[in-house]
Amino acid sequence: MSVDPKNASTIGQEKMLASPEQQASINEVRRLIGPQSGKASIFCSDACISRYLRARNWNVKKATKMLKLTLKWREEYKPEEIRWEDIAHEAETGKIYRSNYIDKHGRTVLVMRPGRQNSKSTKGQIKYLVYCMENAIFNLPPEQEQMVWLIDFQGFNMSHISIKVTRETANVLQEHYPERLGLAILYNAPKFFEPFFTMVKPLLEPKTYNKVKFAYSDDQNTKKIMEDLFDFDQLESAFGGNDDTGFDINKYADRMKEDDKKIPAFWTRENNPSSVPTDIPPLDSTRLDSNTDDGSDNEKLDSSTDLVVDTGIINPNQKSLVNEGERNGSAD
Repeated sequence: MSVDPKNASTIGQEKMLASPEQQASINEVRRLIGPQSGKASIFCSDACISRYLRARNWNVKKATKMLKLTLKWREEYKPEEIRWEDIAHEAETGKIYRSNYIDKHGRTVLVMRPGRQNSKSTKGQIKYLVYCMENAIFNLPPEQEQMVWLIDFQGFNMSHISIKVTRETANVLQEHYPERLGLAILYNAPKFFEPFFTMVKPLLEPKTYNKVKFAYSDDQNTKKIMEDLFDFDQLESAFGGNDDTGFDINKYADRMKEDDKKIPAFWTRENNPSSVPTDIPPLDSTRLDSNTDDGSDNEKLDSSTDLVVDTGIINPNQKSLVNEGERNGSAD
């Protein structure tokens, strides 16, 4: 039975109204993709369509093409049907997991530790990433739609670098989860990672690249920004916080299994009395999501100005970042 998209649950969406022009674009995309039913109808909420429009700078034709490809991918890949038992072996080392806290803007946090890679299977690694993305989105609070990635490079070496996995990761994130990443913090990345990151830059859209920030434990500006973003009593000690509990695979497995039990109900319900308006930020509040390159390559976190909760990321109009070269006291 078909689901009314306006009554579909918008888990992970902000309660913001679209302007008349934006709503017209949303309606046009909906017309172009045609009637949807079942899971596809639930997925294609106005809030979802708005993310695809923002990812394509409100170009209806491009957003429609992108959304159609995602609908085809979801029908074939079935990300919402992946369960803990399918990916448990990938999760054993804690290389990716959803933290049990959110940041101060309400965003779920995925912790990534590439130095704990335990698999050679690109297919298996991507499947686990997709599972983590779906779980992080499912656990977003009602007024937030983005997540934060905290990437810890402890134990990372050249053997962990894979162009193939990086390419697949970028493709899945950018093509099928647009506007879901709010900020990715690369914490204590080794020097040899910088040339690799420069090499993979062409794989990243400017919007994605501008959300990737380098942070260093020996930098006072980094500490200030981390304090602004996170509750230090909850933040892991690996990122400068006070929590040294560590990753427990058994406890994490229990959390994920409990979440798995809730997933089917979401994808089968036809009405949600708590549905909310769509999450369309004003056009002038999405500057970081434009295709304009601010020229700040290999940026690091800096506390020279305040953070703002606009679209849930560091305001690009505040000079809150400095070049990596400045940190090293040199100009490239």
